Amino acid sequence: MEQKLAPLINRGRSIALTTSIANVKRMVGNAAYGAAKAALRSFAWTLAAELLPREIRVNAVTPGPIDTPIIDKAFPGKDEAVQIREKMLGMVPMKRWGTSEEIAKAVLLLAFDATFTTGAELPVDGGWSQF
Repeated sequence: MEQKLAPLINRGRSIALTTSIANVKRMVGNAAYGAAKAALRSFAWTLAAELLPREIRVNAVTPGPIDTPIIDKAFPGKDEAVQIREKMLGMVPMKRWGTSEEIAKAVLLLAFDATFTTGAELPVDGGWSQF
């Protein structure tokens, strides 16, 4: 990966990858999704070490439940989607869904402002992964 990716990124720049809370929380029925997101988290961690000599920072943002149309698309039955939304809301300590804007702010933080941070994972999940 380093051979193909590194030449495309200028020295001193950064990469912010997006994983999911599924990389640390068991989500029954979504084993492949959780495994893929955990692999992406591991990829970010390893890539951070590999690109360090080129002064390229690599971090990961880990969203929890974010208010997007994905639930409605995954569960086309309105009642089922409402039940899933309520169940997930009950698991989030902050008792609300996050927004796309909150994820964008976390990505911007890691990509531009957190200049002394690499190999980190920033959960943006209302505290779900912490409790």
